[in-house]
Amino acid sequence: MLQYLSGAARAYAFFLALFLGAAVGSFLNCAAWRTVHGESFMKGRSHCPKCGHILGAAELVPVFGWVFLRGRCKACKKPISVRYPLTELGFALITLACLLRFDVSVLFARNIIFLACLYFLSLTDLEAMVIPDGCLIVAALAWAAAEPFIASSWAEAGLSVASGLVYGGVLLVLSLIMERVRGKEALGGGDIKLFAVVGLYLGFVGTLFALLLSCVVGLLFALLLRAKRAQPFAFGPAIALSTAVMLLWGDGLVNWYLSLLGF
Repeated sequence: MLQYLSGAARAYAFFLALFLGAAVGSFLNCAAWRTVHGESFMKGRSHCPKCGHILGAAELVPVFGWVFLRGRCKACKKPISVRYPLTELGFALITLACLLRFDVSVLFARNIIFLACLYFLSLTDLEAMVIPDGCLIVAALAWAAAEPFIASSWAEAGLSVASGLVYGGVLLVLSLIMERVRGKEALGGGDIKLFAVVGLYLGFVGTLFALLLSCVVGLLFALLLRAKRAQPFAFGPAIALSTAVMLLWGDGLVNWYLSLLGF
């Protein structure tokens, strides 16, 4: 669809994707914060986490609201974390990348929901080491709802389901073995369930690459955090980032890697 639009119409579509992506990013950030702090994100107006000031319309504008307020609450004047504009801008760019990759399609709708789930669980895992089951259920339901319109056959859909079951099952067994050997948790239950959902979206090959890439990214995260503080780190964001990379650019990465091996 985008290829048939004029230059001005295409620019407008990109702007709309960025704006809506930033708005969704703002919601995901709010929902993640409320989930971690035991608040419902289905009701109640947005407020300053420090003084409880109810945010007005101008303060709710993604990214620019924070800039206009110069990073401080309008009421209590206390600093507002830079996390807010960064998460909004981050998901805006993810939305644009998803649109450029999948155009306006069922695949875009399915994958943007999945990317939103990955974004949400990354925020909760970073803050509280928690990957909510509800987030994974939403991602699985989005896959199931879109599959009749995407899969070329029931066999293809079955392979995706098999991929999720195999990766989830194998990682569960390996985790239990490592726990028995090391005497401590090797891989969180949320991470295992997350890989099972990733298997639905990426299949056997894509999930394998996502698993390997997440190990590299996770190691980098661990080294970075170890330099700051000695404590366990959240693996969910590493899985989410690796999965997003494979979802958006996986075909090119797999082909590039195979070309290095001479295939």
